[in-house]
Amino acid sequence: MAILIPKKVKHRKSRKREQRNPESRATELSFGSFGIKSLEAKRISSRQIEAARRAIIRYFKKGGRLWIRIFPAKPITLKGTEVPMGGGKGTVDHYVFPIRPGRIIFEIEGIKEEMAKEALSRASDKLSVKTKFIKR
Repeated sequence: MAILIPKKVKHRKSRKREQRNPESRATELSFGSFGIKSLEAKRISSRQIEAARRAIIRYFKKGGRLWIRIFPAKPITLKGTEVPMGGGKGTVDHYVFPIRPGRIIFEIEGIKEEMAKEALSRASDKLSVKTKFIKR
């Protein structure tokens, strides 16, 4: 399982700041003919992205092309269990992508619309965010 993590980061740990207003970047299809778009603001983990990617690839076996339009670069820290208050911020546990409404998550090209709809439906089941199927 190839979990998506950044090779190199400027800051090892980050702060929480997240915005709930609609997305301004990656709101239109750029590469494929079909895609899924986020309808709410949440965090999508690298494990969820990988599970959705595998669901899509497994569904259309051969043929078709897939683009992942998001990359989890925000580190999430956790402290160990039964650690007392204080002692600073915990270590980086995993990476997420803070998604906002209107962002394209996946794009597909080279398969029929019915197949694309089913593949992206299976992928959206793996994500924690509500999505909408879109076409060019």
